[in-house]
Amino acid sequence: MAVFEGTFTQTEPLRFAVVIGRFNDLVTGKLLEGCQDCLKRHGVDPNPHGNQVDYVWVPGSFEVPIVARQLALSHRYDAVICLGAVIRGQTPHFDLVSSEAAKGIAAASFQTGVPVIFGILTVDTMQQALERAGIKGNHGWDYAMNALEMASLMRQLRSNLAEPYSRNPQSLPASFPSASVGNLTAESEEIV
Repeated sequence: MAVFEGTFTQTEPLRFAVVIGRFNDLVTGKLLEGCQDCLKRHGVDPNPHGNQVDYVWVPGSFEVPIVARQLALSHRYDAVICLGAVIRGQTPHFDLVSSEAAKGIAAASFQTGVPVIFGILTVDTMQQALERAGIKGNHGWDYAMNALEMASLMRQLRSNLAEPYSRNPQSLPASFPSASVGNLTAESEEIV
């Protein structure tokens, strides 16, 4: 048996997309700075004119999932990082937006097989948001670390899990359709 773990090294081949909600941009701008700092310190070029990170701005957190899914479907990225901030108000709007953003981001990841990182702050006050975006620490850094680890882990899994089946299709579990062998091999070649 094997143990698989993501690493934070060998980041040169990795590509990321970052989707940022413009609403509460005082907070999301700080999250983005933390995210970029983390990527840079781990060997990723965060320059928007470079070839490792693309940035997409959307109106708010509610719009983040559809764009994240579209980016993940392109299979151009090893991970998609979603940044946003939803701050509780006096109406149920907070509950609706935060819930749908979480569901949509999770669905994008499940549907595409690409790690889509949930970096939407859901807080009660602006003070809490600012504390999480730089005053007491920057969760943007944490979201980038999650993306680095998951991107690395998924590359390992795809290459290691597809390898035995591409050499010996008879070793597939009985529940696996034989047509999937070609898909595993094709997917691992596209990703590597």
